[in-house]
Amino acid sequence: QVQLVESGGGLVQAGGSLRLSCTTSGLTGSPRYMAWFRRAPGKEREFVAALNWGSRATYYADSVKGRFTISRDHTRNPVFLQMNNLKPEDTAVYLCAAGLTTILSMASNSRGYNYWGQGTQVTVSS
Repeated sequence: QVQLVESGGGLVQAGGSLRLSCTTSGLTGSPRYMAWFRRAPGKEREFVAALNWGSRATYYADSVKGRFTISRDHTRNPVFLQMNNLKPEDTAVYLCAAGLTTILSMASNSRGYNYWGQGTQVTVSS
């Protein structure tokens, strides 16, 4: 059984930083892409960042470009999302996703991913 578990969320003031982690278990091979999405109250789930596992190429939503960084170390676990200069509009549940056969054109689309974590809450106060 594949599981993704996020951690690192919390309450932070505007301008602060948080580092989220996503730990996977049960995957029999390396994913093609790992990604972070977020879901704010009353809004649709939206893409935040994606990482091509093999090339380590990264992709970001315009709203977080220059402030957030997705990365991984040399092992399968974990995948990180470093979030700097946080804004109140970043408040959301952040979800980790793993895609086994994701292609580049689907890297920012939630339908491109096979497995999802439960999410971790990030709250940014003004």
